[in-house]
Amino acid sequence: MTASTKPIPRAGVMEIAAYVPGKEHAGGVSRVFKLSSNETPLGPSPSAIEAFQAAASKLEIYPDGQARLLRDVIAEVHGLNPANILCGNGSGELLALLANIYLGPGDEGIITEHGFLLYRIQILASGGTPVTVPETDRRVDVDAILAAVTERTKMVFLTNPGNPTGTYVPYADIKRLHAALPANVILVLDAAYAEYVRRNDYEAGIELVSANRNVVMTRTFAKVYGLAALRIGWIYGPAEIIDTMNRVRGPFNINTPALLAGAAAMRDQTHVAKAVEHNQVWLARVSEALTALGLEVTPSVTNFILIHFPDQNGKRAADADAFLTAHGFVLRAVSSYGFPNALRMTIGSDEANTGVIAALTEFMERT
Repeated sequence: MTASTKPIPRAGVMEIAAYVPGKEHAGGVSRVFKLSSNETPLGPSPSAIEAFQAAASKLEIYPDGQARLLRDVIAEVHGLNPANILCGNGSGELLALLANIYLGPGDEGIITEHGFLLYRIQILASGGTPVTVPETDRRVDVDAILAAVTERTKMVFLTNPGNPTGTYVPYADIKRLHAALPANVILVLDAAYAEYVRRNDYEAGIELVSANRNVVMTRTFAKVYGLAALRIGWIYGPAEIIDTMNRVRGPFNINTPALLAGAAAMRDQTHVAKAVEHNQVWLARVSEALTALGLEVTPSVTNFILIHFPDQNGKRAADADAFLTAHGFVLRAVSSYGFPNALRMTIGSDEANTGVIAALTEFMERT
């Protein structure tokens, strides 16, 4: 056997296209409104900021490797057993742990057509094979997922609500999906935007996780809690899965400022309610205003909207993106998600939202 002349990554790794986050900057303007990453315009709770600052006096001490305080507060707010909660460096770390533990060469992980790009990356990095199923009208198709299940399927990744679509799967369909999956297949419910949803037929996944051994739910502090910079996520799952993940995770995977700020943010549900109320008001206003301009807006239950542009010269998404950026409004291009002629807009501050409406009005009226 001929030895290689350089280190070689394992199969699948070089098939990965690196994740590209939303852009942050716009040149030539005095003020920039970043509406590309679904961050809350209200920022974090003042209590979270205070807790973060207080942690500065003990930076020489290792953080609590079990995240006891944060897990206890999460459990109290959501009515859960803290033993079934694991916290991580963003939900991305937890999703990666799941893939690395339960997927390997020959195993398949099912993802949906417009699902979060990170799932494909994590499946390939684990040595598994991603299987992409189509969505219907920008909504997850449960029957399409079930049709793709084979004896090699080990995991199903489902963002609910979806990103970048903003659509959701009703709980009845989630239960139907789970009931038809083999017992050895893990259903991963990524509920990053659950706090924003105000629909009677939606459920983030807590009930399903509590009653089964092959369902997990991930959540994040990066969105409605306003702590994206601190990278905090958590997973609720069966005891066996949480125990397995604890065996391989990093021993101090969340820093002390993040642990303390996260606990304070979770306790301040009044602040969360204000963020959700602001979003509800502006989600409707922006959607209605842009629809009136002749743009198509996918109905959203999240803190962002997917805006579809006419397929004609001078009015395509790329043209709108350049125009908005030149005016200081940074949105998210989503061609990598299968929407080459759309932009995703985070619902921002009053000023940002009215500014985008005005800018797109001008853009659409151009000849």
